Amino acid sequence: MLSAIGRAFRTPDLRRKLLFTLGIITIFRMGAFIPAPGVDYGNVQQCLNLGATSGGIYQFVNLFSGGALLQVSIFALGIMPYITASIIVQLLRVVIPHFQALYDEGQQGQSKLTQYTRYLTIALGLLNATTVVSLARSGALFNNQCALPIIPDDNLVTVLLLIVTLTAGTGVIMWMGELVTEKGVGNGMSLLIFTSIAASFPSALGAILSAQGWTIFLAVIAVGVLTVALVIFVEQSQRRIPVQYAKRMVGRRTVGGTNTYIPIKVNMAGVIPVIFASSMLYLPSLLAQFNTPSQGTPPGWVVWINNYLVSGDHPLYMLVYFLLIVFFTYFYVSITFNPDEVSENMKKYGGFIPGIRAGRPTAEYLQYVLSRITLPGALYLGFVALIPLIALVLVGANQNFPFGGTSILIMVGVGLETVKQIDAQLQQRHYEGLLR
Repeated sequence: MLSAIGRAFRTPDLRRKLLFTLGIITIFRMGAFIPAPGVDYGNVQQCLNLGATSGGIYQFVNLFSGGALLQVSIFALGIMPYITASIIVQLLRVVIPHFQALYDEGQQGQSKLTQYTRYLTIALGLLNATTVVSLARSGALFNNQCALPIIPDDNLVTVLLLIVTLTAGTGVIMWMGELVTEKGVGNGMSLLIFTSIAASFPSALGAILSAQGWTIFLAVIAVGVLTVALVIFVEQSQRRIPVQYAKRMVGRRTVGGTNTYIPIKVNMAGVIPVIFASSMLYLPSLLAQFNTPSQGTPPGWVVWINNYLVSGDHPLYMLVYFLLIVFFTYFYVSITFNPDEVSENMKKYGGFIPGIRAGRPTAEYLQYVLSRITLPGALYLGFVALIPLIALVLVGANQNFPFGGTSILIMVGVGLETVKQIDAQLQQRHYEGLLR
């Protein structure tokens, strides 16, 4: 493994790409600690030291920003606006026929969709920046547990400058991610998310070690190794449906007659269902927060939500979270994989599944296989997503427990994809691959 990494750095073209990627990642992490204008950095650090950061509406976003959100830095919003914009544009393909037509046009149409995603990212960044500034001014960013002012001089000019800076930070992050995709190694946006999540690992493990001792710490490491092995095994698993193409004459040439397969992954939805389920579970707590009176007794439904649907250590919360993940897994897979379209394309080029007639029977067979293989994928996603909540009950860790949920799914997925790309580039230059 080490010798393969050495060969990668000895290859001039690949070394240039790797160093460029590492340089962008370094700039990205530096921006997470540069305070935005008008923010009192000393007060922010004191609020962080008080430990007033567990839970909260934006704890999930803070994970994807590598802690930059609670630092109120220039990159406080992180990559989350781009992720949200990408998901929205992808879902709009089902609702708006023009978007689907652009996607079917190929590279030119997809570049237009990418442009729409950029515009939507800036719009969402502006909306999120306004919300973050409002939370910072009111103290809600730290759950109203820190009385120190985050923005001491909150006049109109300072607030507008802060909003513009946070929105511009989102645009810069999006630009850096696209630069890595174009001139570096791997998918730039995914690598920036990977970096943000990996940055939280040392502090999370250090907190467990200081609070629980070496025994629990080593047990957590063992659980982490097993979880990573499970995620790698499932992420690499796929059902290969054989496809044969009949021979046909094109001019004077005979084409076709080849055998291939359709790979259907066990986890086709990736981490999207976990993000959807987490977002949906934030809505009840948000409604309860807005309907809690400053004085007096809150309504009964607000008390019920605060007791059962806010804290991650309650069994009802875990059950609802698990069921939402299963639902959104089936929902997202049904949107992204269209058996009728796959069947039509196979029929157009003379392909067929052995033993299955082309056309409608092929689509029904693909739908049958997809519905069966999505169930273990959904159960797997729900199990991995519950690991941080179970850790919250057993060892008192916070919900950013490193070995579970979105963090481990994204890190393993991005790591596998990046290693495959480096391995492919090494093999193109007649070297041994990165993995043997």
